[in-house]
Amino acid sequence: MEEKILVALDDSPSARRTVEFMTRILTPDQKNIVLFSVVPDMAALCDMNSPELTPYFLSQNYNLMEIKEQKRRALLSVLETAKNVLTESGFEEGQLQIKIQDKKRGIARDIIDEACSGYTLVVMGRRGLSGVEEFLLGSVSQKVLHTVKDISVLIVN
Repeated sequence: MEEKILVALDDSPSARRTVEFMTRILTPDQKNIVLFSVVPDMAALCDMNSPELTPYFLSQNYNLMEIKEQKRRALLSVLETAKNVLTESGFEEGQLQIKIQDKKRGIARDIIDEACSGYTLVVMGRRGLSGVEEFLLGSVSQKVLHTVKDISVLIVN
């Protein structure tokens, strides 16, 4: 079976560390590497789950869509930078694919859905929530690690 690696990245500092780590542990003969990001929805981007603020947020739809587009551009820049780092390390451009999508079910669930579409390995960074935050909220990497079956998961500190 041909190796297919999913690298889930966001725009946190751990994303850069994840890509740099990959250049040390993967060899350029790895065939298919997909650099993947999920664009959060507006509620997550603006922390606007407050019912009192919903009318205000709805009235600001144009501005909110601009924020979402800026987030998309930031994530695309992260993915393009990651691709450049990997090509400078000897990977061929044809081996590397960039894929970005809007959040559908949840960031972790969207990564899991993508991973289950034929990948043999998922590589992602650990965001670094505090112990209490991670206990109460969980983390994307923790959710992916505990949910995917028959797919290896590598979490980079």
